[in-house]
Parts: sequence; structure tokens; C-alpha cells
Amino acid sequence: MADPLRVLAVTNLWPEGGSFRGVFVKEQVEALRRLGHRVDVEVVAQARGKSDYLLAIPRVRRAAASGDYQVIHVHYGLAGLAARFAGRTPRVLSLYGSDVNDPRQWRLTRLGRGGSAARIYVSRRLADSAGDPAGDVIPNGVDLSVFTPQDRAAARAALGIGPDQPVVLFGALPSNAVKRYDVFRAVVDRLGARELVLSAPGQPIADLVAKFAAADLLLFTSRQGSEGSPTVVKEAAVMGLPVVSVDVGDVAEILDGVSPSAVVPFGPDLVDRLATEAAQVLAAGTRSNGRERLGWLDSPAIAQRIVDVYHRVAS
Repeated sequence: MADPLRVLAVTNLWPEGGSFRGVFVKEQVEALRRLGHRVDVEVVAQARGKSDYLLAIPRVRRAAASGDYQVIHVHYGLAGLAARFAGRTPRVLSLYGSDVNDPRQWRLTRLGRGGSAARIYVSRRLADSAGDPAGDVIPNGVDLSVFTPQDRAAARAALGIGPDQPVVLFGALPSNAVKRYDVFRAVVDRLGARELVLSAPGQPIADLVAKFAAADLLLFTSRQGSEGSPTVVKEAAVMGLPVVSVDVGDVAEILDGVSPSAVVPFGPDLVDRLATEAAQVLAAGTRSNGRERLGWLDSPAIAQRIVDVYHRVAS
């Protein structure tokens, strides 16, 4: 491989104190490190509060000046301002969803994205929404060595789930309003199925994988315009768990050719249509072909695409 790169990652998305916030950013950083690159991380805002988006500017500038970095990689549009004045090191800005789709966040994103050498969007839909058709489109990856099919019977037994009980997985915390647990719950009630909640603070990764293995279906119900490239959909698919999802982010792209699975457009009678699709998937009673279709999402391959962007801007 070429000489290792020195990268400063600046982000307001990072798991701290048992949280799973920004775990996809941490996973990308770790994938880059496994490829041999040096990646240091500067976390802005979060525990320091929203004022740190501005207060972090001199801190990020000092970090950039002291580390002899070849690239600064900013994760999420709101963190862009903190690195806007970090000197002459080329900046790559990754945009993930609400930083483009939410009008208030988009105004702040535009303030911080000026002068960036490259912009990475996690979906083509997001790049189009940002009016940036020339932007790089690279979805978040999935570690296929971790998210791999498991013994379903053993996983269900460990979770106290009967062998014939239909189980529908909710891929977030019910308290997260963006994920529309109310829609999920309405569909599950119509199906007469058991719900299983994927997310739990401080949960070991093994427990997460076991829930994917135990479930019969991931039902993804996020609010329209709220997602860029939902990682949980990809994790489910590469484990062979069928997915029924609303049409957000790049879900339609990711699930193209993945069977059984379904993508339901927003519109009237959404709950009815989700329930119909979910019932058909449950009736099929099989795992999906997602792992065969989505091998290109493996973390090392996605990390290498990020490195290719780094080399382009660093040169």
C-alpha cells in the first residue's frame, strides 16, 4: 500500500459514555486505521454544548497546526464551522442527512462547507438535495466480519423468544421521534407480532447481532426526509434479515434486488401498506439474499474509497 496518511477527523457524532451516537463515524475511523492510516479525532459540541461549534474553532486550528496532517475530514455539516478556519490543510466534508435535509441545519452547513476540497454524501439523493451533483457518493460501510449470519434458533432462545413467534425489529430507541415508533407500533399491532427493540445504551455488539439474528423482519419507519443512508438497514440486509422500509435516504438503492424485502413510498394509508408488505415478508418465512447482493458495502472496501478521496485532495 501507499504511505499511510495522517488525518484529523472533526466530528459532532461520536459515541461517548455508552452512547451509540455517531457509531458509524467511529466504525469508519477504525476501518481507516486498520488499513494503516493514522486518524486522530477531535470531538466538537456534544458534552460541551452547542456553543462549542464556535468555541471549538481555535481548538481545531491548534490541533490541525500541531499534527502535520495531510487531510482534515469533517463528519456532519454542523461540525464544518469548527474546521472552517483550520489553515491550509485540505478539508473533506461528509454529509449524512439532516445536515442537508433540515432547512435550519442546512443554513449552518453552508456556512461551514466553504473551501472544502471535497464533499462526500452518503446517498445520491442527498447530493441532489444539496445541489451538488459532482459530490462524491460513498455510503457508510458495514463490517461483514461482525454482522454475519448467526444461529437463529440459539439467538431466539437466548432472548426468550419462541421458535414460531413472529418478531419485528425496531432499529432505534422508541424515544427518538425521527424514527416514528408510533408508525412502527401501529404496523406491529396489525400484524399481531412481537416487537424487539434493537437499540440500548451501552449494549455489547454481540447483543446487537443476536437481535438481528433472532428477528424475522426489520421494519424501518423513519420520518420523510430524515435519513441519508441508514446503517441499520444495511446491517440487517447483510445478515440476511428481510427489511420493509419507508422510502428514505438510499434505502431503495440498497434494497434493490434484495429479496424478500420491500420499500414503501410515503403517502396516504402508509400504515396499511407497510402492514401488507410486512405480512407478505413474514409469510415467506425466509432470510434474504442481502449478503450476496451487498458485499460491496464491506468496511475495508468503503474505507478504501474514502482513502481515494483523501489522496485526490492531498495531491
